[in-house]
Amino acid sequence: MKIDVKNLDYREVNDKLRETDGACTLSGCLGQRFIAAGMADREITIEGTPGNALGAYLNGADITVRGNAQDAVGDTMNAGRIVVHGNIGDAAGYAMRGGRIFVRDDAGYRAGIHMKAYREKVPVMVIGGRCGSFLGEYQAGGVIVVLGLTHGESALAEGASESTLVPAARRIVGNFPCTGMHGGKMFLRTDAADIAFPWQVTARPAEEEDLAEIRGYVEEYCQLFGCDVSEVMDSPFTVVTPDSRNPYKQLYVAN
Repeated sequence: MKIDVKNLDYREVNDKLRETDGACTLSGCLGQRFIAAGMADREITIEGTPGNALGAYLNGADITVRGNAQDAVGDTMNAGRIVVHGNIGDAAGYAMRGGRIFVRDDAGYRAGIHMKAYREKVPVMVIGGRCGSFLGEYQAGGVIVVLGLTHGESALAEGASESTLVPAARRIVGNFPCTGMHGGKMFLRTDAADIAFPWQVTARPAEEEDLAEIRGYVEEYCQLFGCDVSEVMDSPFTVVTPDSRNPYKQLYVAN
């Protein structure tokens, strides 16, 4: 089912989605916020650019964006998957507690802020390109993977089945990554020699056991965006984890 949402506000868009059963395509999307908020059991394709908080509180739906998305993608999402064939804005995966987000290209500031995990729920975010500053700020759980890839023009060609991948021209994360991190893991496809990390985390070269942990996520990314998993994985990775039981110890009067 295809719905033209060009002249609809976000309430009307979500009302239309609630009336559907199964797969649905939204065409003409132009900045409507809160699309598919809290939804489950739907497969949604978006043509155009959704506004802030796409898939907020998502509870099992599968969303594909054929373009870019704005800020707060997957805000507090609980389950499901969001796939973006382009870039995303700031604060992607804010307080995300389950499900998976895959972004073909770059993410803005504060991606993965307050991500958390509980029992079997382990949220995952895979960013194919670069991330802005404060990546993984206050991360409490889950997995963040940043691949530092730039997709060549063949990735954008109509009907292209394979991307041309080259290293990003700049370092793959901005300033102050992992600030306040006290749980979860971050994997960066780089040796991280040019990245300054805060004192409360440990950044070390990833070993085979570490890479095995993320290989399935990278394979899913490559399947979604048409690239070679061997090419992507055949590179140094850095794994970052918190190394203090109390990362805010210096803020307390008495210890």
